[in-house]
Amino acid sequence: MDKIVHNIKKMRESPKNVRFSDLEKICQYYFGEPRNKGTSHHVYKTPWPGDPRVNIQQSKGGMAKSYQVKQVLKAIAKIEENHNG
Repeated sequence: MDKIVHNIKKMRESPKNVRFSDLEKICQYYFGEPRNKGTSHHVYKTPWPGDPRVNIQQSKGGMAKSYQVKQVLKAIAKIEENHNG
């Protein structure tokens, strides 16, 4: 859990500098196994319909795409808001 919290902090500070493998671990922690992993896209189920969707894809050099990192952060914030509220 400490590594997850540390990586989320790093993601918030610099969404352009996130390794895909770290983003994938965070998504699995919050959303479980992806429902679609056969293609280049990893699609995770969320407990709500619509946005923010969690669909990640590896970019060149093993990095995550920054707009997808931002979508994941938004989804995590929504989960935490629903959990705390």
